[in-house]
Amino acid sequence: MAVKIIEYPNRNSMIPFRVAAGHFATNHSHINYYVDLTMTKYCLSEARAAALELASKFESNTIIDTILCLDGTEVIGACMASELTRGGFNSMNANRTIYVVTPEHTVGSQLIFRENISPMITDKHVLILAASVATGYTAQEAVNVLRYYNGIPVGICSIFARATECAGFPVTTIFDSSILPDYMSVAAHECPLCKAKLRLDAMVNTFGISSF
Repeated sequence: MAVKIIEYPNRNSMIPFRVAAGHFATNHSHINYYVDLTMTKYCLSEARAAALELASKFESNTIIDTILCLDGTEVIGACMASELTRGGFNSMNANRTIYVVTPEHTVGSQLIFRENISPMITDKHVLILAASVATGYTAQEAVNVLRYYNGIPVGICSIFARATECAGFPVTTIFDSSILPDYMSVAAHECPLCKAKLRLDAMVNTFGISSF
């Protein structure tokens, strides 16, 4: 049976909040809510609205040379870059180029940049953009790989975040944990739903959901 996604209106009507309650497994944890960010990532009108909201939260003294897009957020990242470089916008990046890149994942799930991409990272001020920051694992890995390539992380932002801080950076987000106060993300061996013998409803990752 397919998992039922429920859509909740948001104060910004262009970015509704879509979520399903249940028992889900990710690569790193078990969760009790699946936040569906598919339309926000891939629908231009929603991606643009999300980009405008996130861009507005960065102060005028934040230099951003590169936006590192995780979890399929390239459309949002491109819209953010367009907004931050727009003439007249209160930004250190007005009328300047911003690179929009995504890392490559190795077979062992390590993040790397090829030689033709690494110049957009090395010695550049890099903003990390994720779809969600729940455990903070992926965002932390992104900070680590940026530093390995001598990039300069300047912040972390997302559409949804349970974590308020990651790798020493506050997480700038559109939807925080207050919208789902009982949101749970725990290691599989500590999952109370598993201990209660409740079967998994689906596997979820950055590409979407696969119901059992």
